[in-house]
Amino acid sequence: MPRDRDEEGRARSARPRDGLGRPLPYGTEGVPRAPEGVTRTPAQTLAEAQRLLDEGMPFHAHEVFEDAWKTGPAEERDLWQGLAQLAVGLTHAARGNARGGARLLRRGADRITAPPPASQARSYGLDVDGLARWARELADRTDREDRVPDASVEAPRLRLE
Repeated sequence: MPRDRDEEGRARSARPRDGLGRPLPYGTEGVPRAPEGVTRTPAQTLAEAQRLLDEGMPFHAHEVFEDAWKTGPAEERDLWQGLAQLAVGLTHAARGNARGGARLLRRGADRITAPPPASQARSYGLDVDGLARWARELADRTDREDRVPDASVEAPRLRLE
């Protein structure tokens, strides 16, 4: 069976995906994918990621953060990678991968609270301390409870309000 390919010929599954990024059977209606390689301002990145998190689509939010680290300044890479780790940690936990989700949540919390990402995050109005606390608390709950978190219920607030 031939592999799905994108316009550049790279292998890329054309299967529809659900809100947590899991592949669905061909012909099933899925959630539209976020376009890749989009250059956004930090404010646009945070607004789009928050919208996706609020809609229970942390996998898609992770892709928005991934665009930011790939298209943004090198000195901000750790910040955007840390935020992506938080989003994909929530994704894994919501998919039932408690151990992997908890590990990514803690790794993301550590990354965004380390200098210089913490000061960059604060300059964008991010609630660094609140995000790190949310991630660590969710990781702890995920480790000790036998329940899969609801991604939309557990969605963090990225910015100070």
